[in-house]
Amino acid sequence: MIHYYNVKKTYKSGVEALKGVSFEIETGEFVFVIGKSGSGKSTLLKCMTKEEDPTEGKVTIDNFDITHMSRALIPVLRRNIGMIYQDFRLIETKTVEENIAFVGEVVGIPKKSLNQAVKIVLNVVGLKDKANTYPQELSGGEQQRVAIARAMVNNPKLIVADEPTGNLDPETSESIMALLLEINRSGTTVIVCTHDSNMVDRMKQRVIEVEDGRIVRDEYRSSYTSEEDTVRPSPIDDRQLAAAGMQEPVTISFGDDPAFEDDRDYGDDYDDEQYIRQAARKPIVHEDDSFVFGESKVEEAPAEVSVPELKAVPEEAETEVPAETKPDKKALKAERKAEKKAAKAAKADKNDKKSNVRAPQVRFPDLDILEDDDE
Repeated sequence: MIHYYNVKKTYKSGVEALKGVSFEIETGEFVFVIGKSGSGKSTLLKCMTKEEDPTEGKVTIDNFDITHMSRALIPVLRRNIGMIYQDFRLIETKTVEENIAFVGEVVGIPKKSLNQAVKIVLNVVGLKDKANTYPQELSGGEQQRVAIARAMVNNPKLIVADEPTGNLDPETSESIMALLLEINRSGTTVIVCTHDSNMVDRMKQRVIEVEDGRIVRDEYRSSYTSEEDTVRPSPIDDRQLAAAGMQEPVTISFGDDPAFEDDRDYGDDYDDEQYIRQAARKPIVHEDDSFVFGESKVEEAPAEVSVPELKAVPEEAETEVPAETKPDKKALKAERKAEKKAAKAAKADKNDKKSNVRAPQVRFPDLDILEDDDE
């Protein structure tokens, strides 16, 4: 359906957007065009819709050379091409139904057929109830569905979508791509320019990758990143080990047990009971002879010693101080007075020694009796 023959595009600024691009897209294919920003993928699509003219080379659609076609025939070309843009490009002063019908009026579809076509495409994109709604009253996903319906209204053979999910959330993007895939299954060729790597990986369609104005990859049922680009380390062989001055790897065995004929027998699916029976017939004795598998020499464990149960002390119980342990206030008071009396006597004795004058011995009545009287 679409053929590019050594297409080159150089802008007036001197930038070479395309540097000899050649490929072919058959009718009914679903193709992703991917590449970094500025790689030339948008220019590639514009040469297909006659928005740009190649500097060199040739582009044909249905064996018709569009490279040097007259301007009068461009509307005829675009009747067979449905365009979907990232920014929707809807007319805010027109309703959803009027936006879709406007494209049909431009390409010259009869009014009666156009009204019927508008209802059909609105039903296909799931916006039958939004016909009289204005674009600003719709969500981003709904506006993109209107753009898809507008691209479908003239029943084109080719739909070209430039970043149709660039402004949408992942869930809405998935529904838009599912809608485009359903349109493709009806026989329409769909070409999508995108940066959505997750969507490309999930859908597994043909991928054309553009880099620096050239096609660097063209693969069917591919992902965003080519599997060939993934570097996988190769295993090191014996020759590489020898060149590095290392010995060849020694085969390691898991054991020398005669009950195991192969290392695979050590797997979880091995019959443990069978192994125990075999080992019992041929005990395995370790060097220290401390253990024999199947005929254990380990002494039996002593019988368990019964430990008497301890009665739990109730948490609410509180230990009370016995009455006799409480200090006697009278005794403490008498003891403090006796200490003061002894301190005064010691001080007086010290003063007497300094003056070498002995104080007369005066006997006082019993102080304890006087204290009792005071109380």
